[in-house]
Amino acid sequence: MKIIHQNGYTVEELALYRLTVYKNLLDCAKALIGAYHYLQLEPSSQKVQDYISFLEEYNVDPDPNTALDSKIGDAITYLWNDPCTSTVLEHQNEFYLMDSAPYFFEEAKRITAPNYVPDVSDVLRARTKTTGIYETRFTMGQLSIHMFDVGGQRSERKKWIHCFENVTSIIFCVALSEYDQVLLEESNQNRMMESLVLFDSVVNSRWFMRTSIILFLNKVDLFRLKLPRSPLSNYFPDYSGGNDVHRAAKYLLWRFNQVNRAHLNLYPQ
Repeated sequence: MKIIHQNGYTVEELALYRLTVYKNLLDCAKALIGAYHYLQLEPSSQKVQDYISFLEEYNVDPDPNTALDSKIGDAITYLWNDPCTSTVLEHQNEFYLMDSAPYFFEEAKRITAPNYVPDVSDVLRARTKTTGIYETRFTMGQLSIHMFDVGGQRSERKKWIHCFENVTSIIFCVALSEYDQVLLEESNQNRMMESLVLFDSVVNSRWFMRTSIILFLNKVDLFRLKLPRSPLSNYFPDYSGGNDVHRAAKYLLWRFNQVNRAHLNLYPQ
């Protein structure tokens, strides 16, 4: 919304995302290494093993003005290109790895260069846990719009759900690609099922009886790539549409419609 309606980011604002990108890059690398251990995979060379040991011990400096060790870029590039990484990605549904991980791995050397400043592509892919409530204001034609971003984690929901009784609409975002992934905070809970539980609690809440819901189903590109190698029916046994992305998306939309017992106006996007 900031890019579309508020003239984008200044260089100073982009620089504020540096620490987030650094953390995302290292967290993704450590998640990949954790999967190596989980799957009992041996790196293809001692050099990669040495880089793995280095990455496991490395922590991002909390000072956003402190650059990453230049060795990080080489270490992650070697790890990403190791043949065992392909095996890990075939088991990606068994552990949490950010959807943006391949992007950050490919850009590792640029991100770890001296004087790095994130660009818009980096910012769009960067993720940080939302705690609290964040407000954005912008105009669209004659409309003045106030948008609030709230935390979706379990521990955050009770902080905000009662605060928005008079909102006009709720934009509920669901990543279709998460149908085969688990929660970061609970590794035995499917992310799509958790989204359904949260949607149920929102759409049927007494606080939103007069609120319309915009259900935004995103990451369709990743969803399309995943379906052939990770069938939706493995996680939703009553689905019978095969690898057709339209039938699969329509099925998941139906699942969300099924929990709308309050019969609120629902606008899928």
